[in-house]
Amino acid sequence: MPSSPGRITLWGIEVFMAAADERSISAAARRLGASASTVSQQLSNLETAVGAPLLERSARPLRLTRAGEIMHRRAQTILAEAAQARAELAMADLAQLTSVRLGMIEDFEADVTPRLLTHMAGQLQDCQFLLETGASHSLHDQLDAQHLDIVVAAQLGDSAEWAETHPLMREGFVVAAPRGLLTGAGDTLDQLRTSPLIHYTTRHYMGRLIAAHLARHAAPIPRRFELDSYHAILALVAQGSGWTILPPLALMRARRFAGEIDVRPLPLAPLTRTIALTARQGVLGNMPAEVAATLAPILQEAVVAPALDRYPFMRDALALL
Repeated sequence: MPSSPGRITLWGIEVFMAAADERSISAAARRLGASASTVSQQLSNLETAVGAPLLERSARPLRLTRAGEIMHRRAQTILAEAAQARAELAMADLAQLTSVRLGMIEDFEADVTPRLLTHMAGQLQDCQFLLETGASHSLHDQLDAQHLDIVVAAQLGDSAEWAETHPLMREGFVVAAPRGLLTGAGDTLDQLRTSPLIHYTTRHYMGRLIAAHLARHAAPIPRRFELDSYHAILALVAQGSGWTILPPLALMRARRFAGEIDVRPLPLAPLTRTIALTARQGVLGNMPAEVAATLAPILQEAVVAPALDRYPFMRDALALL
C-alpha cells in the first residue's frame, strides 16, 4: 500500500539513502529493484513529511541539500536501529529466523557455497536463504548498504567500525603459464616476459592489487589481455596466448586446464590476500562466528587439501586462519 504524504516510513528512508549514495534516481531504482517513478514519489513524500527539500534534483549528479545532509546522518541511525530490532527479535530464537541474506565470492560457488547452504538449511529449518554471488568489492558494498547480512569475500583493507570480521583463509598469488614456457633454467621473470601477461581486470579489487604489486616490484611487463573471468584467462594461458597471476582459488575453479598449464611461485615479493567472513557487528549475535566455524572444515576439505595435493609448493602460502 502506498505511504501517505506526511508520514515518514522506513521504505522512504531506504529510498532516500539509496538516492543519496548513488547520486542518481535511476541508479537508486536499479539498486532497490524499483521503478524510477516510485523512487521519485517516495522522495517527494519524505520531503513533504520533513518539510524541507533533501536533494537538489536538478544537479547532475544529485546533491544533498543542507537539510539532506542532516537527514542522511539521522537516517543511518534509523536504519541501523531497525536492522538491530529485526535481528534481536530473530536472535530471541534462531530457529524462528525467517531469512538470511548471504554474499559469497564466485570462487566458492561450486565447492564451498552448496555445502555451507546445506548445513545452514539443516540448522534453520524455516529460514529462507537469499544468496548473492559476486566480486568482493560488490559484496562489501551491499553489506555496507544493508542489502546483505553476511559476506564471505576477500578483505579490502581495514574493517569498518560497524563490522565484525572473522578471517578464514590466507592465500598467496602464483603464476600460471603455458606448459613448457618455464624451462627451469634461467630467470623465471625473464622467461615470462617473452609472453604477454593476461591480467585480471583492474575494475575489480583483485586486479588492482596485482597491478599495484607489479608496479612496485617488477619492470614493465607487456600486457595484451585484461579479463574478468578465471576460466577465460586460464583458457588463454592453456592455449599459449600468455601467462597470468592468480590466487590458488582461481586455479581450483578451473581444474580442467590443469594438464595444460604450469603453476609456479610468484617470482617477486610474496603477494597474499585474506578471505574473511564479515557481518554488521552485534546484529546477528553469535551467528557470524558460528558460520565462520562451519566454513573452516569445508574450506580445508574442498579447497586447501586438494590445492596442496596438486601444488605442494603452496604449503606456506595457503592456509586456514
